[in-house]
Amino acid sequence: RRAGLGLGYSIGAAGALGAGVAVVLASFPLFIAATAAMGCANAANQLSRYTAADMYPESGRASAIGVVVWGSTLGSIVGPNLITLSGNIAEGFNLPRLAGVYGVPVLFVTAAALLTLFTLRPAPESLAPQRARVAGRISASLGEMLARPRIFAAVIALIAGQVVMVLVMTMTPLHMSDHGHGLAAVGLVISGHTFGMFAFSPISGWLAGRYGTPAIIAAGLGLSAFSSVLAAVAPPDGGTILFIALFLLGVGWNFGFVAGSALLTEGLDGAERTTLQGATDAMIWSSAAAAALGSGIVVAAASYTALGLLGAALIVFPALAMLRGRAALRRS
Repeated sequence: RRAGLGLGYSIGAAGALGAGVAVVLASFPLFIAATAAMGCANAANQLSRYTAADMYPESGRASAIGVVVWGSTLGSIVGPNLITLSGNIAEGFNLPRLAGVYGVPVLFVTAAALLTLFTLRPAPESLAPQRARVAGRISASLGEMLARPRIFAAVIALIAGQVVMVLVMTMTPLHMSDHGHGLAAVGLVISGHTFGMFAFSPISGWLAGRYGTPAIIAAGLGLSAFSSVLAAVAPPDGGTILFIALFLLGVGWNFGFVAGSALLTEGLDGAERTTLQGATDAMIWSSAAAAALGSGIVVAAASYTALGLLGAALIVFPALAMLRGRAALRRS
């Protein structure tokens, strides 16, 4: 874990530095390559939740994941407030303001790399249960793991929760602007959504540990479906309703993300966990990118209402997967 996360953060820091240089040189190809490298830092950051889970027995992993996800709240608050300061510093050196903005991730992601490489000791996986090494069994392949109903249900729930959240969230600011809402109202709705996504992570982790990960995943899916429908039926001037809908959409995503991630740590040895978790995250964020693109297409071809209803309809797939694997999920 330490080497992989440290490498991801290091590549991301180099990418942020490259992005700043690209801004100064006005080089779009360099900018694209640099921002792609920055994605490695985000991948490492997302996988860090599993690193925390490694240090706890299965009963405490959901809470550990919840605390790590909750930590993102601080970054989401502090980060945007550094834009003006970093831009001013860049201008003081006769550099473009945007170049200064990319100096922020250079500093913070480099710090994350150094902290990971030099202070994450002992290795978290060394503290994890030694199931595989004692039993001496061969680790399952990714295909074999995905064929297990419990794991398949967790993966589908994670992907669906992310897709539904991105579908509705991406188009909501444009929908509000098109119907006369000012930037302040749009910002308030998105702030409420972000608050819902991260602020309750310790609670959702505790709930998953108390009532079981399948129950919290199901609650998250239900909230996602309800909030998508609520957003779809909100009147054009219904800023308050949209605020409630986007807030609940964030909470629903959080429940599914924390509990679903915890479910991917249960009943697997170390090699299986890292393989499955990395592959699942790749599927989640690839699906999110496709959802962001698809949301605009749906709204252009139909409407925001249709988009919300589509999001609710997509919850059927993880619901069916959970019903199919309900016998295995009862043991979680």
